[in-house]
Amino acid sequence: MSAFQDLGLRAELVRAVSEQGYTTPTPVQTAAIPPVLEGRDLMAAAQTGTGKTAGFTLPLLQRLVETPVDGPRRVRALVLVPTRELAAQVAESVRVYGAHLPLRCALVFGGVGLNPQIAELKRAPEILVATPGRLLDLAARRAVDLSRIEVLVLDEADRMLDMGFIHDIRKVLALLPKRRQNLLFSATFADEIRNLAEGLLDRPVQVEVARRNATADTVAQRFVEVDAGRKPELLIHLLEENGWDPVLVFTRTKHGANRLAQKLVKAGVEAEAIHGNKSQNARTRALEGFKDGRVRVLVATDIAARGLDIDGLPQVVNFELPNVPEDYVHRIGRTGRAGATGSALSLVSADERKLVRGIERVLKRQLPLERLDGFVPTGRPAPVEDDRPPRGARPPQGRGRGAPSGNRDPRGGQGNRQGQGRSAQGSSARASSASAGGTGAPRRRRRRGGAGRAAA
Repeated sequence: MSAFQDLGLRAELVRAVSEQGYTTPTPVQTAAIPPVLEGRDLMAAAQTGTGKTAGFTLPLLQRLVETPVDGPRRVRALVLVPTRELAAQVAESVRVYGAHLPLRCALVFGGVGLNPQIAELKRAPEILVATPGRLLDLAARRAVDLSRIEVLVLDEADRMLDMGFIHDIRKVLALLPKRRQNLLFSATFADEIRNLAEGLLDRPVQVEVARRNATADTVAQRFVEVDAGRKPELLIHLLEENGWDPVLVFTRTKHGANRLAQKLVKAGVEAEAIHGNKSQNARTRALEGFKDGRVRVLVATDIAARGLDIDGLPQVVNFELPNVPEDYVHRIGRTGRAGATGSALSLVSADERKLVRGIERVLKRQLPLERLDGFVPTGRPAPVEDDRPPRGARPPQGRGRGAPSGNRDPRGGQGNRQGQGRSAQGSSARASSASAGGTGAPRRRRRRGGAGRAAA
């Protein structure tokens, strides 16, 4: 009998997990699945990449199929997430793990038209995966009834608070029945998360797999000092010297991501940029190319720091350090997932040394700075680059029909009509599978590591 069966999961779910090549539950799955099956509220924290999604998806599916309801089908479970990439990943996990169960799942997020989502909701899915802004839009149009939700999942709750979604979350909670099961998943147990949990959860089981703001032990971390103006040259040098493929590279801004991707392409490196100004179709194409090997380097802003689930990603590069130290943890958590090994390299210019100190305070350890031959910093100030698109340039992708518009969140999201910081969200069942790494085109590269562990 497999370890997943030992957790009390149905044969259909164990079969689906086995078909994905997973045999052993991760620690957060082992700790979370039994109390969720018992109907308990749960407050779970685990470092990114440890299998949190399967930790709630599997028992959620089982509870719904074992407690059928009389009358017409309806939305019974709501999974609330901060970004479109994470929404697509969760919906794909529901599809994969529920392959042998008669349950439907709908995915809604902003950035594309409402009508296809309204049509999807009319099919009465039992599970709804949504971002807060688009869900409230649909509820205001009476396209979705949340009054009989039985299970609420808040995934990446800390990220939702960081992105300013607390007011939207409270509006959603007001639409739900008072009696329900609540599951709160977060990368950290910050004080704000505990305050949210106090008003939401009823005597929850608490699961904390890793200490607050811990980074995965399987990720090797390096910090290299270099003049800001030579960062592109050093990155290209390291790509050639080490043969990194694939590589996820983080920048602070959208236009910075575009500029770097263009420089890499000019140097002969297959690269694409992904950020909040990209349309959902452009983001999906970039992710598909990255996952199937056509794109070697994906340059991303922090909108992609969570929600990207890429099998066997060996290398992450912080081209620029994040302004928020905690985001460093989420960025490098894209590698070293589910027990696989990974590497994270941060390029540090003189003006970023203070950001290193902030990361050290979060991690509670010293981070030595290295210097590489041929790239020893001179201390010269970085060249001033206008972060705005040049005059007369074409508008950024994502401003056409059905694409994101409106006020922009500084993290790459899309504001609501009042400019209050809803994320740029979009919907398409077809795009969701691609964004979440569905079973589409075969990879040209051999996947590295991660076998035998449920890393959803």
